Amino acid sequence: MTEGTPIDNQPSAEEKTGILPFTSSTPFTMGIELELQLVNRRNYNLASDAVDLLTWIEPRELQKQIKLEMTQGMIELNSDVHTRVDQLIEELKGLRAALNRGAQYLNIDVSGGGAHPFQHWNEQRITPSERFSHLHEKYGYLAKTFTVFGQHIHIGVPNGDDALYLTHAFSRFVPHFIALSAASPFYQGADTKFASSRSNVVRAFPLSGTAPVLHRWTDFESYYDELLQMGIVESMKDFYWDIRPKPEYGTVEIRVCDTPLTIEHAAHLGCYAQLLARWLLTERPFVISDDFYLLYQYNRFEASRYGLKGAIASHGDTPANSYKQPIYEHILNLLQDLQRYTQNDAEQLALDRLRHMARERLTDADWLRQTFAQRGSLNDMMRLSSELWMGQEPPPYFQ
Repeated sequence: MTEGTPIDNQPSAEEKTGILPFTSSTPFTMGIELELQLVNRRNYNLASDAVDLLTWIEPRELQKQIKLEMTQGMIELNSDVHTRVDQLIEELKGLRAALNRGAQYLNIDVSGGGAHPFQHWNEQRITPSERFSHLHEKYGYLAKTFTVFGQHIHIGVPNGDDALYLTHAFSRFVPHFIALSAASPFYQGADTKFASSRSNVVRAFPLSGTAPVLHRWTDFESYYDELLQMGIVESMKDFYWDIRPKPEYGTVEIRVCDTPLTIEHAAHLGCYAQLLARWLLTERPFVISDDFYLLYQYNRFEASRYGLKGAIASHGDTPANSYKQPIYEHILNLLQDLQRYTQNDAEQLALDRLRHMARERLTDADWLRQTFAQRGSLNDMMRLSSELWMGQEPPPYFQ
């Protein structure tokens, strides 16, 4: 989002006092953030050039949408707020072009993907910033292991009560977003056997996981104020939940996605969240109760480990009504239900692309593994991955 990367903003006056007014925004608008890898052209390891790269971004006004991150091998793109997925894609193309131009001056490339396949966390350099230095001091080595790359999706909501409902309702579809975005099968030089190894790194942080089961924004303010007074949190940015409300933006933020290998796929995931939100807030299909998250960790693991080939477990009123279903089938059924919420051909195209991926069980993680198998080199795999991000032909399942 153009307001800035969440981790780099300072706490507002409201956050310091425990008062969190929710800024109303236009329902179902969307914006995305993309954390990207900077790689050198010698061996395609991470390049600690983010600070220098930012100075080369032209036109200069785009610097408010291209942000530094925790370590210097990362850069983040922040989209504007959109109602249409095709307009989001066009904006991302412009941001990518500006980033590519700047990268050429430094002889580096840019890549998507959820984790660099062979970087070592202890070699990463913390970006100069009071905020990042504080996080490094607080979290120790975890700050550097957080050199992983995710896509965050923001969906606009009109008020805090709706934001809390959507935060919880979205959680039922976290396996969808993990499986569809999975792009980190390699980590620290090894095949992890996971579709998304990045998911495990994020879980190491305190206050990760899921938001407390609260229904009214006033109750959430009380919860937040208590943690603030105890010194457990300093601002909303200290919550590393998979899905969290962002009161200053007026959004709900989905944080479980790996950064895809192409901007088109990133935008389609944003559209998927947009359509989901239309359905969830219009029909209110779930009752959010204390046992809402009983199967959450199992389903999250299945998606991280097996991607679209994993399973989703659902519990009914009785054990006999409980069941497991392949994630790809669960996605295909939901995509069919969401057809009635599409408003234009661009949204229909996004659903068609996601439907093809689910039906064929094809993901970026599969592309990375296949490319490594063909080339026999993680370095060469990263070279081809960077070419993909920087504008070469997308994989066949995106065409």
